[in-house]
Amino acid sequence: MAAGITAVVLAPLVLPGYVLRYDMVFVPRQPLSWEMIVPADALPRAVPLDALVSLLNVAVPGWLLQRIALVAVVYLSALGAARLVPTDRALTKAVAAFAYAWTPFLAERLLLGQWALLLAYACLPFMVAAARDLRAGRQKALPRLIIAAAPAAVTPTGGLIALVTVAILLPLRSRATAIALAAVTALNAPWLLASLASAAGGRSDPEGIAQFAARSENWAGTLVALAGTGGIWNAQTVPASRVTAAAPVVTLLLLAVAVVGLRVLRTRWPGGAVRLFVLAAGGFVLAAAGAGPTAPLLEWLVTHVPGAGLLRDGQKFLIPYALTLALGFALGAEALAERLSRRFEPAAGLVVLAGALLLPIVALPDLAFGVGGALRPVRYPADWDRVAAIVAAAPGEVLSLPFEGYQRYPWNRDVVVRDPAPRYLDAPVLMNDALRVGAVIVDGENPRAAAAWAHLEAGRPAASLGVKWVLVRGEVPVATLAGLRLVHEGPDLRLWENPAIGAGVRLSAASRRIPSLTAHLLAGTVVVVAVLALLPVRRRSWYGPRTHESGEEQKWPSWPRSSSLPSPGVSSASSV
Repeated sequence: MAAGITAVVLAPLVLPGYVLRYDMVFVPRQPLSWEMIVPADALPRAVPLDALVSLLNVAVPGWLLQRIALVAVVYLSALGAARLVPTDRALTKAVAAFAYAWTPFLAERLLLGQWALLLAYACLPFMVAAARDLRAGRQKALPRLIIAAAPAAVTPTGGLIALVTVAILLPLRSRATAIALAAVTALNAPWLLASLASAAGGRSDPEGIAQFAARSENWAGTLVALAGTGGIWNAQTVPASRVTAAAPVVTLLLLAVAVVGLRVLRTRWPGGAVRLFVLAAGGFVLAAAGAGPTAPLLEWLVTHVPGAGLLRDGQKFLIPYALTLALGFALGAEALAERLSRRFEPAAGLVVLAGALLLPIVALPDLAFGVGGALRPVRYPADWDRVAAIVAAAPGEVLSLPFEGYQRYPWNRDVVVRDPAPRYLDAPVLMNDALRVGAVIVDGENPRAAAAWAHLEAGRPAASLGVKWVLVRGEVPVATLAGLRLVHEGPDLRLWENPAIGAGVRLSAASRRIPSLTAHLLAGTVVVVAVLALLPVRRRSWYGPRTHESGEEQKWPSWPRSSSLPSPGVSSASSV
């Protein structure tokens, strides 16, 4: 089932090339640089993601790496939900798979190019399952939890979701909980230390709260859009089916069935269902906060509290809610099917489950085939390889013009995409981190980018910024290029050299680089240890092979009521 969903959603990826949309930028070979480990002037929004992609790019070409990542997102989302739902019925598991892997949230975040955030979405069912098993004292649950959290922590938002998930689902005052929290905190250490070392400061433009707040998608308003796992801030990434008059009706039907199923979930997971509900409710409140009366509070937070800018795109915190809704809908459909089977005949129950399975597809038909063809690969123009070779021969900082972080390119079918230069070129790239949302510009956090923008807006030449190269992707004022020498002119890119600047790359101080590198190594060590802990170990004893008595297995794993946990490595009869 998971493979079928994945094949239908990602069908256009059989074509050659790269899918380039907004934040989704893959290149043939992404060089590894210190800027990806500890950004000197920018916030570490892609730490440790960019460094990880660069390392994987050594063995895996970019086009294949992108497909592996996107397949993992959809496949693991479906598989995780199907395995997590507490039932023995295959059709109910299929309903859970569709209810979680065929959602507006997944479609809208794919269209926004946030594949790394969707790794957290895909891994959450496995984190919840591991937390449930850890509470039950089952062997290998702790390393499973750490491994499930690792892909989520490649971005700050995903890492924060993983950390809060562990903190809420596991009981306090437990050795296993302390180890799990310490391990997941270590997974978040790369971006935490990088943010402390950055000159960006961590405070954000309060205008971003209003611009990135959840929005209504149809007549029913923002809260109903969020209740259906939609409501993203960018109207251009909303599937057409979400703006129809019928979309809210489907959402209300999903909620009605889910309410029935959540009562079933609470009986089958006596101790953990309530904790999952708390996690989901907290995520929903954060998602709605920017669009409600709490918006002024968020504006104050992002202005005065470093790092609070993570809260301004609140809709991304719907991930735990989306999982809870999927589980509730699947179990609710099963409960209704059982009632109808008893009252009428077994076929009636099958009809209900089949209808529940098809409902997400009917509600969001445009998720199929790459969200209606939007995820269609393109090829980079040859200019990019030529420019990359020139810059690599004489490394130096590159100024990317026009000074806009997101652009439309004819070769990309005029789809908005983040400037590929920082990932394509083996050199630091000075680019604008301010975001244009309609007619509003949300200021960025990079002080050097802000100074460069003011410099260029005043009509001053780019050469006086002290950059070695100026990459031009469109039309710029002639005065901006004064004092520069044209070294490459192609149909898509022009590269100008500053003769006054020699080759060389500005590095952050060693006092900043060493702690951040240590944090990356610590996170990698935690993952390696967790993987090794999962490997089968054959133990021998002076008295012969060890044996255990095994208790009777339940039909589905039960979440224990007790708040205590056995110490890691100590097994009980029910955990063997």
